[in-house]
Amino acid sequence: MIKETDIFDNHYHFHHHAIVRRSITPAHNHHDKLEGDNRVRWAKQQRALSRKKRDFQVIPDSYRSTAETTSSDAPTPSAASKRDTNSKRELQPSRVKGRPRAADSKFQLNDPKWPHMWYLNRGGGLDMNVIPAWREGITGRGVVVTILDDGLETDHPDLVANYDPMASYDVNSHDSDPQPRYDMIDSNRHGTRCAGEVAATANNSLCAVGVAYGASVGGVRMLDGDVTDAVEARSLSLNPQHVDIYSASWGPDDDGKTVDGPGELATRAFIEGVTKGRNGKGSIFVWASGNGGREHDNCNCDGYTNSIWTLSISSATERGEVPWYSEMCSSTLAATYSSGAINEKQVVTTDLHHSCTAGHTGTSASAPLAAGICALALQANRDLTWRDMQHIVVRTARPERLSIGGEWRVNGVGRNVSHSFGYGLLDAAGMVRLAKTWRTVPPQRRCELAAPRPQRNVPPRASVTLQLDVGACPGVNYLEHVQARVSLSAARRGDLRIVLTSPAGTKVTLLAPRPHDSSRAGFNSWPFMSVHMWGESPLGFWRLEVTNEGRYMAGPLTQWELIFYGTETPPQEYDASPETNSLNGGAASVAGTGAVLIPPEQPSGGGVTSWSGANEPESVEEVRQNALDDDLTLVWHSHTISEDSPPETVDPGSAGQYTGNSSGCATHVPQSLHCLGLCLFIIMLMSAADALRLESTISQRRQPHRVRSVSKRDCALTARVSLELRRASVARPPRAPCLRRLTSTAATALGP
Repeated sequence: MIKETDIFDNHYHFHHHAIVRRSITPAHNHHDKLEGDNRVRWAKQQRALSRKKRDFQVIPDSYRSTAETTSSDAPTPSAASKRDTNSKRELQPSRVKGRPRAADSKFQLNDPKWPHMWYLNRGGGLDMNVIPAWREGITGRGVVVTILDDGLETDHPDLVANYDPMASYDVNSHDSDPQPRYDMIDSNRHGTRCAGEVAATANNSLCAVGVAYGASVGGVRMLDGDVTDAVEARSLSLNPQHVDIYSASWGPDDDGKTVDGPGELATRAFIEGVTKGRNGKGSIFVWASGNGGREHDNCNCDGYTNSIWTLSISSATERGEVPWYSEMCSSTLAATYSSGAINEKQVVTTDLHHSCTAGHTGTSASAPLAAGICALALQANRDLTWRDMQHIVVRTARPERLSIGGEWRVNGVGRNVSHSFGYGLLDAAGMVRLAKTWRTVPPQRRCELAAPRPQRNVPPRASVTLQLDVGACPGVNYLEHVQARVSLSAARRGDLRIVLTSPAGTKVTLLAPRPHDSSRAGFNSWPFMSVHMWGESPLGFWRLEVTNEGRYMAGPLTQWELIFYGTETPPQEYDASPETNSLNGGAASVAGTGAVLIPPEQPSGGGVTSWSGANEPESVEEVRQNALDDDLTLVWHSHTISEDSPPETVDPGSAGQYTGNSSGCATHVPQSLHCLGLCLFIIMLMSAADALRLESTISQRRQPHRVRSVSKRDCALTARVSLELRRASVARPPRAPCLRRLTSTAATALGP
């Protein structure tokens, strides 16, 4: 028996010299001996797992057979032989025609590919807002990021200055050098590309610049060989007191028919990381959400992105649209820019052989960008926990520049959220600003409620709806992650659709049909996870709807339980009390559904705020400047939010609240959002002079405890005042009741 490596405390990986590395049958005799030894508490024979990188690589047919064998069957190279020092190649031609102009002409770098890094320097709200963070001296300095992948070219001239050997290891070869193995098609270029996105050196006249160009970066070579549960666990637990952020751009097959996730050891590594890593603040795991969109895959069937311990990141094209490869699911937290169609720009980064590329693609490119942005936030506040980072992402992500094709909805606390983009595009400067003033969230609490054994079958082309009344959830008043653990058999698993609806009316698709999934295995206690209910209260009626879109009987459904993660007290002082979302707190219920609607004046940050009184608190949305967009882009989205936005009614006697009737805008709550669209179009037609003449009149109508009704014209003119003053760089525009109503409704219904 040969000891190959330590995994983590008291867990070791052994290989028996008399057993072939690969076999179609388990080694029962040797396994039984280990289990029978009283010194061994647990033992499990490892099996090779299918794990795929989440980018795209065109492999010529003549090389295809070579590529399929070298990754696992070829002899493992020594550290000295991994690199051919005479091997060089030229940079592939950029897809960018001409020389693009950076939006911020005063911020220039001499890295030759900087002008082509559109996702960092376009400006106008069309990038990830990194430059303002850099201007504040936030570059990721002091933060350590490691790339779990196929290796890292440690001597790349654009990476060598930031390379950190303490954040690096070769799990495949069991040595300290993560240098990749070179072949004819550069099949192990993936890790080097991801590393450059994070920490390529700035202003060195080479290649590109990393998002966190002051951070340290390491690499773990773990995908260039047999990937087992032990290999994953060893990689996920590398030096957790030194490494801050782990970035992974791989996962199970994105083929639309696989349901797979971390094994026992990898799960243990995640738990050890978030509970003990970074001296108890928790390791931050950033994961690519998957590239199975063309195969109608769903990232909730990927146990890595579907985990509460990972920060799952999807992609948006340069036009802000859903990429063709993107997977839709309820566990995606946010998005970054990445590649799109063949004629759209891609991501610039380092490449093998000391070169550079403008062709990094897929969600593989998104996860490292997100890891770099998290490194910026972590430099701004080294005390952030792994949950703090997720909270900050939820509160600062920007949906307004992303396509309506993301199917945006408004959750129970007024935040826009999408199955394609999560809470929106990562905002680096917004995360940094919020991180600087962030107070550590209260401890994570967990409560679990199981429905009575349903034993329900789902007939063909029919649905079954189950309801669970949550009357108490000890310790959890403010939700973070929600898991629906389901056991369900099916003649054809891909025919199933599972939808969960919260008491606040937030409806999420936990599973969409997958045409390629013909498995009869069903789901065995699979924890479908959603982040869409973030900030809501767990109390009330939850509904699970299981639809069978196939021709065969599905079921029985033998298990359904809800697992709530969250906090007992408000995550931040300005957060709302969940009780205000109940019927007794001024919210309204839709008859027969048990859904709770949030009053429209509630800001999308989750705080229930009365607009009466002069001292109005600063909200996260004010930090993000999350009101009407300057160019009124939101107007063009108004036609998409009608079916999912029912009329709202509130007690007319409640202070600072609004009542809705057929007159629409005149009483502050539109009967439907067509009225809001009308008001916004009126805003565009009104002149600034008209608005300024009316501003003083409207401002005088404010009362401490009751907001009076104003007309549609007043409403439009007041909002126009805000727009004109914002364009004139006025720090705090006048606050009139109609303005407050209109901006908050726009943020809630149409995106900040």
